Amino acid sequence: MPTCKITVLKKMFNSDLADAYRRPDIHQGPCPHYAEGQEFTVKYLGERPADFFCDWAWNDIHKFLLALMTGGDFGPWMKEGNMFVACCTDGIKPVVFKLERIEE
Repeated sequence: MPTCKITVLKKMFNSDLADAYRRPDIHQGPCPHYAEGQEFTVKYLGERPADFFCDWAWNDIHKFLLALMTGGDFGPWMKEGNMFVACCTDGIKPVVFKLERIEE
């Protein structure tokens, strides 16, 4: 089974949406769980790395990791078929991840 690497590409914060919709006592600013450039490795089909903290983000990217680890090819959309760029569904503080199948 191939290994996949998850890389945090970008963290964003939509302050206008936070001001309009988020409770003021909830964390303000970009996601506190990840740092840009941070990497994680998935060695077994669908097994979340222990240091990948966010359940929501994992659920959002898991389907793409499964596709990559079982030989899926995203070539019709991406420059390289063995990778995909996805993000979590938090519209106020989304995190963008690069998912790559590592050919061994």
